[in-house]
Amino acid sequence: MHYNVNCNHYKYETGTLVGVKGINSTDLKNYLSSKNIKPSYPRIKIYEYLSKHHTHPTVDEIYLSLLQEMPTLSKTTVYNTLKTFIEKGLVKLVTIEDNETRYDVDTNNHGHFKCENCRKIYDFPVNLEYDLRDELNGFQIKERSIYFKGICEACNNELDKVKE
Repeated sequence: MHYNVNCNHYKYETGTLVGVKGINSTDLKNYLSSKNIKPSYPRIKIYEYLSKHHTHPTVDEIYLSLLQEMPTLSKTTVYNTLKTFIEKGLVKLVTIEDNETRYDVDTNNHGHFKCENCRKIYDFPVNLEYDLRDELNGFQIKERSIYFKGICEACNNELDKVKE
């Protein structure tokens, strides 16, 4: 699995294109086409944004970040593009809070930790392949997710400094 979010190249692992800093538009167009997605300019820019910003952005964050470069972009286009990406397996929906939907370009199995102080969401590797045949016999599992909430290491360190 690939969890290096600071890479300056792209990797194609288990069907996911990650870390596309410096990827050319032809490669990105080919990648979207390989997933049977028409590589329109908005779709390319939205996927590029997700691949460069591993912050689990909301629709509003994506929209506002791309608006200056694409003044005709609408939120509807962002929503529809993300829906297509989810349907084709390019992006995962991340819902940690009931009122907050975020998107993750890393579709490999991993968990999420949301800091209650700085509000950042961190990825961490997990093994979701444990055996649940007995406990969930007859169930059809469509998604496996692990979410934690708490205080991240950086915020803990800052809080410790304040206490001293």
